[in-house]
Amino acid sequence: MMYALGAGTGLMRVSRGRFSPHHCLFYAANAFVGPDLGSFAEWLSSFSPDGGSGRRLGSLAMDLVHHPFYYVLLLGLPLAFFYAWLSRFLLKKGILDTISGVPLSRKQCFCLVAAGSLTHFFLDHLFEENGHSSMYAWILSTGWWQGKAPINPDSVFIIGFLCTCLIVGFIYINRVRHGETISLMKADQSLGLILAAASFYCLWCVIQIYWRNPPRPAVGEEADLGVLVFLAVYLFLPHGFCVLSMNQNVVHGNERLPL
Repeated sequence: MMYALGAGTGLMRVSRGRFSPHHCLFYAANAFVGPDLGSFAEWLSSFSPDGGSGRRLGSLAMDLVHHPFYYVLLLGLPLAFFYAWLSRFLLKKGILDTISGVPLSRKQCFCLVAAGSLTHFFLDHLFEENGHSSMYAWILSTGWWQGKAPINPDSVFIIGFLCTCLIVGFIYINRVRHGETISLMKADQSLGLILAAASFYCLWCVIQIYWRNPPRPAVGEEADLGVLVFLAVYLFLPHGFCVLSMNQNVVHGNERLPL
C-alpha cells in the first residue's frame, strides 16, 4: 500500500494534477488487495462446513485471481465499471477531489486495475517464498553461476555497439534546434530508441542462453535477460498504465494545461 501510494503521490506531484487523488486511491487499492482477493477467498474456504468442495473452490479462486494477468482478464472490466461509479460517487459527495472536476472513466479505471495488479506482483515475486518463487528462480537462471564467466569478445562488441547507439541516438534525437523546444515527439522517439536497443539485447541474451549448445553467459555473470523482462513487465509497464490513465487536461485557476 505504501509503495503504490508513494508512487501515485509522486505522479500527482510531477503531473500537476493529471494524476489525481482518485487515480492514486484506485491504483493503490488494486496493488494492495486486488490479486489477494484470491488469497482471501482461499482463507474463507478454510471455514467451509462441507470441507473438500469449499476448499477446492477457494483454491481455484486463488489460482485464477492471484495472478498478474488473470486478475485483469477476469475482473478488469467489472472493477473498471465499479471504480468509475465510485469515482462519480466520491466526487459528487465531496469526499475526494479529482482536481479536473470530472470523475474517472471506465478506460482510466481499467488501466489502474492493470497497473495495480502488476505492481502487486513486483513485490510478491521478489520477496515471497523465501526467494524461491518461480519468477525469481527464472530471473536468476538467466545468469551464469558456474564459476567465473569468461569475457567473450563478441559480447563486448555487442554491448559496446548497443550502448553507443543509445548515447549517440539520444543526443541526435534531442539535439538543439533553433526555434524548437523539447517536445513529446522527442520523448517518444527516445523511448522507441531505448525499446529497440533493449529488444536487440534481449534477443542476444536468448541466443546465448537458450539457442547455443552448449550455452554460454550473455555478458559476465549478470542475469540481464531476466532483470530486463521483469522490470519491463512489473515496473515500467504498470507505470505506463498509470500514465495512460491520466486526464488529458486539467484546469488550474484560469489556466488549462494540456497533456
